[in-house]
Amino acid sequence: MSRYWSAVVSDLTPYVPGEQPKLPGLVKLNTNENPYGPSPQVLAALREAALDTLRLYPDPGASELKQTLADYHGVSIKEVFVGNGSDEVLALAFMALLKHDAPLLFPDISYSFYPVYCKLYGIDYRTVPLDEQMCIRPDDYAEPCGAIIFPNPNAPTGIGLGLAAVESILLAHPEAVVVVDEAYVDFGGDSAVALIARYPNLLVVQTLSKSRSLAGLRVGFALGHPDLIEALERVKNSFNSYPLDRLSLAGAAASFRDEAYFQQTRQAVIGSREQLALELAGMGFEVLPSQANFIFARHPRHDAAQLAAGLRARSVIVRHFNAPRISQFLRISIGSADECAALVRALRELL
Repeated sequence: MSRYWSAVVSDLTPYVPGEQPKLPGLVKLNTNENPYGPSPQVLAALREAALDTLRLYPDPGASELKQTLADYHGVSIKEVFVGNGSDEVLALAFMALLKHDAPLLFPDISYSFYPVYCKLYGIDYRTVPLDEQMCIRPDDYAEPCGAIIFPNPNAPTGIGLGLAAVESILLAHPEAVVVVDEAYVDFGGDSAVALIARYPNLLVVQTLSKSRSLAGLRVGFALGHPDLIEALERVKNSFNSYPLDRLSLAGAAASFRDEAYFQQTRQAVIGSREQLALELAGMGFEVLPSQANFIFARHPRHDAAQLAAGLRARSVIVRHFNAPRISQFLRISIGSADECAALVRALRELL
């Protein structure tokens, strides 16, 4: 039925999300989900919100959640934007802030949704190569551009950029918006939220899917100067005035009221990551230094695609990207202790 498509659809190459297999008994380490469930306070808030009031529209301004986020991060409510997962927040940012005459810059090895958004919105872009250690070099971004976006920590490498390096990019481009995509920052990265007060061109985007164990609720947010937030609101309200439902609003706000649980599960993931990295290195893998809830690793004597297939045959699923420069790497989500042990056993058999 493609003869009915709009012209733009034929040229799109959609983003391919991580596989969500329905088979029982799988050790699923391919989509960076948190191995620990949401805070009990979140579950209680969801039960309390599941009332007759679901017949009513949610608050289009998400005022309670925005105030919660503002208080937690030490910003004003006018510096907060919320959306249906960080992917929607990013999509709105691409349209509202990143489309200019000069090209958008982002790393050549990065979140693969970025070029998809560019194609969808007709944004000219240029990728900036990571160095040989798979790191972002700020000096490589010192050229004329319309805007800049990069994940920090980067995905799928897991390598983080320090605040001084982030600030050097901001200083080099005072007239361009710089979006720092911090989906994984809670697992050891340095958040650029601390720089917002000094840089009106900085937008920080985060998600509750990873460190808050709420991938199923779909909640993301952005923090930045009120002028940037207003641009996002204008596009959002021209597209969907009610992106977050009542359950999402209630659960998201509750997740920030249980700091002890957040810290406990965050540290558990970090501890498992460091232990898994040591075990993989002991088996001969090259493991990149990760500040995320996943590991990016390759083995000098074993093909990554074959390893991924061998793991699948043993009911363990990891992510393999058949892409330039990273085709020999596997991205392995940090699971529970039992899941990580199952991965190690399967790899030992394969090696």
